[in-house]
Amino acid sequence: MINPVWLRSFCALVELGSFTRTAQHLHMTQSGVSQHLRRLEDFLGLSLIQRNGKQFTLTQAGEKLYIEAQDIVDSLSTLGQRLSEDPAYEGQVRIQSPGSVGLKLYPKLLNLQKTYPKLTIDYHFAPNSGVEESILGYKADIGFITTPSTLTEIASQPVGREELLLVTPASVKRLSWHSLVQLGYIGHPDGAHQAGLLLGANYPDFQHVDMFALKGFSNQISLILEPVSMGLGFTVLSAHAVNAFKNFGQIKPHRLEHSISETLFLVTRRHKVMPARVETVIALTKEWL
Repeated sequence: MINPVWLRSFCALVELGSFTRTAQHLHMTQSGVSQHLRRLEDFLGLSLIQRNGKQFTLTQAGEKLYIEAQDIVDSLSTLGQRLSEDPAYEGQVRIQSPGSVGLKLYPKLLNLQKTYPKLTIDYHFAPNSGVEESILGYKADIGFITTPSTLTEIASQPVGREELLLVTPASVKRLSWHSLVQLGYIGHPDGAHQAGLLLGANYPDFQHVDMFALKGFSNQISLILEPVSMGLGFTVLSAHAVNAFKNFGQIKPHRLEHSISETLFLVTRRHKVMPARVETVIALTKEWL
């Protein structure tokens, strides 16, 4: 790899046109400038300048190198400044969560990006385990899950709650255990867990969703309620996802006698120092949840 100090000396020499002025500008000796040039030529195996007494001209290779090297040298010269900059509304923020909470947060985050165009929101829907894997693999800055993480590398804190609702077709007027058995179940990635929480608290006969005939499955949060709206079965889903369903009039959410809410946990990589833009998003999502 080319030594960037040699490149800096070469570019300064080209721009100033003199070994003397270059040495003064870089606070070096003239022999030091000449040494940097010689090492650069040795590394490339090419002559970069043609000397004419105290004057010099660039060779073809020297011209090409100068054009390529300018951006490199300029970038390196401002690297420290760029690294120290930490704007609160600029840069990319990578977020992952189950789809239900994403349906609530994503539109708000897009409005934030619209207000601050230099902020980029990268939002992925994923189950709890996928969110944790992404946090561990540095593929996400922050995540939201519905159970506290048990991994030592991940820090989790409660930030909100999601009410769980039993959802049937709109045609279901009276809800009973028998009617659920007749309808059958529409599954989704978090369905067994959520149904276990809500149905287990309200129906003594419930043991597991496998007790119901599986009438469909979708891993797309916006599509889970489609078969329910068509009368094909029931499901258990968070209120965020239910309220966002486009054909709300074709479904019937039921709040059961014993209401159940899942706690939402914010998860981050433990001991990771967050840039200001991520802290901004964390503070806002806490307010929204």
